[in-house]
Amino acid sequence: MQTLELDLNKRYSYTDYLQWFDETRRELFNGFFKLMSPAPTSKHQLVASNIYGLIWNYLRKKKCKAFYAPFDVRLPNENETNDNEIYTVVQPDICVICDLQKIDKRGCLGAPDMIVEIVSENNKKRDLEEKFQIYQQHAVREYWIVLPDEKIVNVFLLNENLKYQLVGMFSEGQIKVNIFDNLYVDFEEIFEE
Repeated sequence: MQTLELDLNKRYSYTDYLQWFDETRRELFNGFFKLMSPAPTSKHQLVASNIYGLIWNYLRKKKCKAFYAPFDVRLPNENETNDNEIYTVVQPDICVICDLQKIDKRGCLGAPDMIVEIVSENNKKRDLEEKFQIYQQHAVREYWIVLPDEKIVNVFLLNENLKYQLVGMFSEGQIKVNIFDNLYVDFEEIFEE
């Protein structure tokens, strides 16, 4: 299948996004599409699988649900829930959603409670800057940025001013998943091969 030719200067909505039936994965940042990287490295996938598995195991038979990419998270502004009014659609590596009313057959409509992005060399700026701003703006309560090559996990929590505050930069030990009272993830298990 041939890749669509899209206008880099045009603002697209989720309605447009739904019409793109080629093999290319994209995200929308405030209406402007971003091509997603080719398939992630095996290290990226191992780290993502390890984190997802640890969280999924904790959530078994609990109210919250965990999802992994590709999974569309639509982030509308205010009460704009019509497809043609939604201009931000992301596919986080992992997300946790506790308000199950946000989950529908197309993914998630509204901010997840937690998002984890595993940074690759070719998407570093996107995860560290652009997605950081988007997730903060849409009030994702907890954001983990995982740097697999450096073996570092940065944990950010939304404060009372709706700004991210760095809780810690972890390179060892137990890492608390702050949206839950009693979930800790062992650093070594995240990077276990």
